[in-house]
Amino acid sequence: MSSAPVIVWLRNDFRLRDHPALNAAVAAGSPVIPLYILDDETPGQWALGGASRWWLGKTIEAFARDIAARGGKLILRRGAVARELARVVEETGATAVYFMRGYEPSVAALEDQLKLAFDDMGVAFKRYGGRLLRTPEETRTKAGGAYQVFTPFWRAFTKDLTLPRALAAPDRIKAPSRTPKSDDLRDWQLSPSKPDWSRGLAKAWQPGESGARARLAEFTKTGLATYAIDRNQLDRDGTSRLSPHLAFGEISPAACWRAAADAARGKSANDQSIETFMRELVWREFSYSLLFHFPKLPEEPLRREFAEFPWLGDAGQLKAWQRGKTGYPIVDAGMRELWATGYMHNRARMIVASFLVKHLLIPWTAGEACFWDTLVDADLANNSASWQWVAGCGADAAPYFRIFNPVLQGEKFDPNGDYVRRWVPELAGLTADAIHKPWTAKPESLAQAGVVLGKSYPRPLVEHAYARVRALQAYEQIKATPKKENRD
Repeated sequence: MSSAPVIVWLRNDFRLRDHPALNAAVAAGSPVIPLYILDDETPGQWALGGASRWWLGKTIEAFARDIAARGGKLILRRGAVARELARVVEETGATAVYFMRGYEPSVAALEDQLKLAFDDMGVAFKRYGGRLLRTPEETRTKAGGAYQVFTPFWRAFTKDLTLPRALAAPDRIKAPSRTPKSDDLRDWQLSPSKPDWSRGLAKAWQPGESGARARLAEFTKTGLATYAIDRNQLDRDGTSRLSPHLAFGEISPAACWRAAADAARGKSANDQSIETFMRELVWREFSYSLLFHFPKLPEEPLRREFAEFPWLGDAGQLKAWQRGKTGYPIVDAGMRELWATGYMHNRARMIVASFLVKHLLIPWTAGEACFWDTLVDADLANNSASWQWVAGCGADAAPYFRIFNPVLQGEKFDPNGDYVRRWVPELAGLTADAIHKPWTAKPESLAQAGVVLGKSYPRPLVEHAYARVRALQAYEQIKATPKKENRD
């Protein structure tokens, strides 16, 4: 047992349970310094969006309390990771840095850089898994490459899948005799003030490990049984809503998988719903595999011919889409849910994304950037892979010519208009047969509902049939260009 402390360097892993790096540090018997570094200096990384910054502040508060309850103290530093981590090592005499592996391109490069630096210093630099169920290197094609179609990835991924053993939260975290200096979280100003747009986020979410575990318990108890059907219905609370907790590592994917497996054994949910939920967990793994093997995924289309796509990029229409003022109620409801809660129903995400890239011909990267800033579950792998999927330029992508009709999507997945009425209240007085297409309603029906098209609610930015033809014509242009190999 050594008196020299071990630093547990934290990133998106704000939990005590199923935390291999923290567990190993505590088991070593040494004093433990949990350390989080807010790095807004190092180039080449995606800076946190506004909603993620809000969540980060709340989850740090919760995690700091959990650490303190066990005798430890969470240390906060702001600045370049390489500099601040080296400073804490020097200040404390730490002989080891333990951490959980990251997979974003800039993170992977940083880990390699740090290992070389700390090896030269004689400081152990130990990396652990835990963020994913399997590392990207484990699931490869027979030729040794990356899967770009989900179904064979799913089969290969789940074959002989062995979960890591569940790790309990430590009873005690031994603090060093002298703790290093820590920033005051309030000085980071992670939450907005003027204006404070976060009230809806605070009402909708409970960041932190306890909130994550409560959400998982509630979902497995009341939502998992009907997940296969309800997850697509906009008028139902049918999604797991675990995505932000997974994004910030407040709960492990292994814990979610175990909960589903337990439900299967207890038959508290049907097999189809359980498999559907597990497939969603593996879609997350698939996205990370793509990002790992194709590090330019957030910026460049995987299908290289899409680099020549004739986007229009109308700034005014982009702004209308962002504000939920496109004139298509189901699209506007999705965007307004996003602004109010930092979250959007999965089906709505597909609808609004398809509308942006296919109806408006605005580049998918513009939508990706908007979601990155406004989603509490913003995740580089999921966000970039999902936008490329909808745009038709990514792996296992929906074909570009699959263009959602926003009216039909609304009628199918929000048949009574309840989702639209909640988020677009100016249309609440319309009947179900008109609420997804108010421009077709009779004048007396609009007047009775208090709707004045073009004033209280906008007319459609573009007519669906025209937009569909225009999008297909644009697609024909790149189909005629010589095909190039996908980026590697």
